[in-house]
Amino acid sequence: MPEKAVVERARKKAREGKSPSTQAGEFVKAEIDKVRKGEHGVRSPKQAIAIGLSEARKAGVKLPPNPNKKAKTTRKTKRKASSETSAKRARASLKALKREPTSTVSPESMSKFSKQAAKKRGPEKRHKAAMKAVKTKGPQELKRAAKKAAHTREMRAHH
Repeated sequence: MPEKAVVERARKKAREGKSPSTQAGEFVKAEIDKVRKGEHGVRSPKQAIAIGLSEARKAGVKLPPNPNKKAKTTRKTKRKASSETSAKRARASLKALKREPTSTVSPESMSKFSKQAAKKRGPEKRHKAAMKAVKTKGPQELKRAAKKAAHTREMRAHH
């Protein structure tokens, strides 16, 4: 089950009226921090994000269901009424995760992953996301972002 501090931060975001994806971001961040500390590893940044989203769903964040997960059949549901994972399975999955590398969530690999994900979305959706970000930023943050963008343009012009 997710840590109490993480759940509390997510609930605070919910009270502030933030979107479910923002609330879930707290769980994803906590998962990435766990991997970086070496509590366990993951195969890819995508797996760390998936674990974080799964924990967010368990904690009650109103996220859409996992599109890759099949709905449980009625026979299985009848057989096992408890939604809790058995201790044996929990131990086995943690043991498997401990064998995985922790370098997969380094700042470099996370940056690479987010750039690839953004590229898949296409320029129109990226622009829409940027415009939404502009609306939610305050004047200081906007100024800082503008300076950063100008610096990036300047650096790319030299290459």
